[in-house]
Amino acid sequence: MQIKELLKQSPSEQEVTVKGWVRTKRGQAAVTFIAINDGSTIHNIQAVAEGGAIDEETLKLVSTGACVAVTGKLIASMGSGQAVEVKAEKIMVYGTADETFPMQPKKHSMEFLREKAHLRFRTNTFGAIFRIRHALAYAVHKYYNDNGFFYLHTPIITASDAEGAGEMFHVTNFDMEKPPRAEDGSIDYSQDFFGRQTSLTVSGQLEGELGALALSKIYTFGPTFRAENSNTTRHLAEFWMIEPEVAFYELEDNMALAEDFVQYVIKYALENCAEDLAFLEKRLLEEEKNKPQNERSELSLLEKLKFVVDNKFERLTYTEAIEILLRSKPHKEKKFQYPVEWGIDLQSEHERYLVEKHFKKPVILTNYPKDIKAFYMKQDADGKTVRAMDVLFPGIGEIIGGSQREDDYEKLLARTKEVGIDPENIWWYLETRKFGSAPHSGFGLGFERLVLFVTGMTNIRDVIPFPRTPKSAEF
Repeated sequence: MQIKELLKQSPSEQEVTVKGWVRTKRGQAAVTFIAINDGSTIHNIQAVAEGGAIDEETLKLVSTGACVAVTGKLIASMGSGQAVEVKAEKIMVYGTADETFPMQPKKHSMEFLREKAHLRFRTNTFGAIFRIRHALAYAVHKYYNDNGFFYLHTPIITASDAEGAGEMFHVTNFDMEKPPRAEDGSIDYSQDFFGRQTSLTVSGQLEGELGALALSKIYTFGPTFRAENSNTTRHLAEFWMIEPEVAFYELEDNMALAEDFVQYVIKYALENCAEDLAFLEKRLLEEEKNKPQNERSELSLLEKLKFVVDNKFERLTYTEAIEILLRSKPHKEKKFQYPVEWGIDLQSEHERYLVEKHFKKPVILTNYPKDIKAFYMKQDADGKTVRAMDVLFPGIGEIIGGSQREDDYEKLLARTKEVGIDPENIWWYLETRKFGSAPHSGFGLGFERLVLFVTGMTNIRDVIPFPRTPKSAEF
């Protein structure tokens, strides 16, 4: 039985076996207290070995980091913070750990723990983070399944650049020391495995649209890759994306879906990860004490999550947002780091001002300038803006980006050429606008951004098991 379930049992001296990893060991010859955790819960269970019950040679092998199985009777605990404990009668040591074990019971920096990503799961903080990550992933699938969506697996290896940014990881089976060359000296990709140049996907959206234009409601949830040399707390080279696409949805339907979806998954975490969230909230409050008053969050972690769940999202256009920012005190007093004018790609500081200071609720911005958005977004009648939408959250800024997709063949073809994409490379995508085109919409949510928000962590490298970042592909 896992520790999570054992801690719910009534103590009646029934025999139990606890298997897990030793967090701490303390005590004298008369009695030894061993805290054990198996990852099923933030809480440890205490095993008590009274003098003589366990031979000394075995007890010597029981140290922080060791893996053990303790068999004994489940009794009421006399100590505070736990209702039950195990009176040890037998201890089996599966694996020892000496004093060089890095996760000793003391405070470790996040930088140190990233270097020990193979062991950081055994800390309270990372145990809580990855249990919450699991719960959120489950909630994503449950939400879409219960709402009639079909889960579509889109390719990881692709010949198209959905974002048109060109920041892609190339895939080849060539010997890069001596790749085949064409007459002009360029690499001859016609001889490559796929007969053309291919890359790791930056998004499953384009293929997702193909599914939606037959199945009506689909979603993707898979790994995506960006060869963007960004060493920031919000960027990864490998991350997971959730991308629903729905036929017959226009921009307003898309906004309603995004709002309902994120409120659902956050509510699921609040209801099912209460103990882990309480631990992370306490950790965050301790960290905040060391910050200057003006850098501290106005809301605690749980308050921030309930803020999103309990408030209707404010909806306004990009143009209206620019007008608000131009009238704002930070702009007038030149406190924004980045300038504000119509046509800019809003920075996180602008987005957070709208959410945290002006509206004091989550915000959905729509109708962005065409020139700063992707080629596939449906153009507005004014010729200057597109039917895009971004969902903005407190403490993080943009968490969702989406749009109504351009369903007019001629407009999409012209826009493709305008941004420099060869129509031949996405002939299949364009063709869906020739055969039974329909209004359709969708959005993308970076899963790690969601986990970052829900856990209250400040660095995205701490919410994915093994982060992939510039100059770092360890583990």
